[in-house]
Amino acid sequence: MSYALSAPLQAAVYQALSTDADLMTLVGSAIYDAIPTGTLPSLYVTLGPETVQDASDKTGSGAVHQFTVSVITDVPGFSAAKETAAAISDVLHDGMLTLSRGRLVSLLFDRAVAARIDGATGRKIDLRFRARVEDD
Repeated sequence: MSYALSAPLQAAVYQALSTDADLMTLVGSAIYDAIPTGTLPSLYVTLGPETVQDASDKTGSGAVHQFTVSVITDVPGFSAAKETAAAISDVLHDGMLTLSRGRLVSLLFDRAVAARIDGATGRKIDLRFRARVEDD
């Protein structure tokens, strides 16, 4: 197993999301790896947790990355969050991302959980994706 492709995969996901015209129309540049301090926009996207499992075989090193991309809004109702989540899914599902090391074999949408944020009027949608990568 190799965890070596985690950072290149994350960078490629961030690049794909932050350069997509449809997603930029919805959230602008509010796509974060780490949530900044200060006042946040009313709708934003964060890269979240990741779980990695070995997928090596006799031909080489590989891994399956399950990672979360979250849509967070302080606006009541799910409409804007769901529209943004759909745009993210459109970018990433079956996306042909280029990694700085290794290669992406597949990238698929796995599941989503939409919920109210406890004690607030806002909403959060966690989208989980499954990426299969191989190291060269």
